[in-house]
Amino acid sequence: MLTINRACISCNKGLHGRTDKKFCNDQCRNAHNNRVNSVENNYVRNIDHRLRRNRRILQNLLAAKQAIKTNLSALSNDGFVFAYCTHTYTSRTGHVYYFCYEFGYMKLSNGRVQIIRKYEPGIARQAVI
Repeated sequence: MLTINRACISCNKGLHGRTDKKFCNDQCRNAHNNRVNSVENNYVRNIDHRLRRNRRILQNLLAAKQAIKTNLSALSNDGFVFAYCTHTYTSRTGHVYYFCYEFGYMKLSNGRVQIIRKYEPGIARQAVI
């Protein structure tokens, strides 16, 4: 019988058992997959962090109101990054709203923006306290 020396991909310990086994235990499997996916996970985590920050800024400015108008500088001063949004919405009149989840903004003239909250149908609304 031919014996093949196999080693764990993560820690190089010898493997025993199934011939298609790659890792000696779950810890090594998890460690290997975390290393392989770390660059991609960090990229997604950073974008998600920026989106959540943008949402929080819009939420704080809007407070309990349905819509407000404010200056672009108010968003910029709070750390809002205009390059990141979850989706856009074009109204019937052709105005484009940029959304961070349920909070959106539309650029107006003279360095102003209108901030709105739009609820999606079928998604439960949270009570505003």
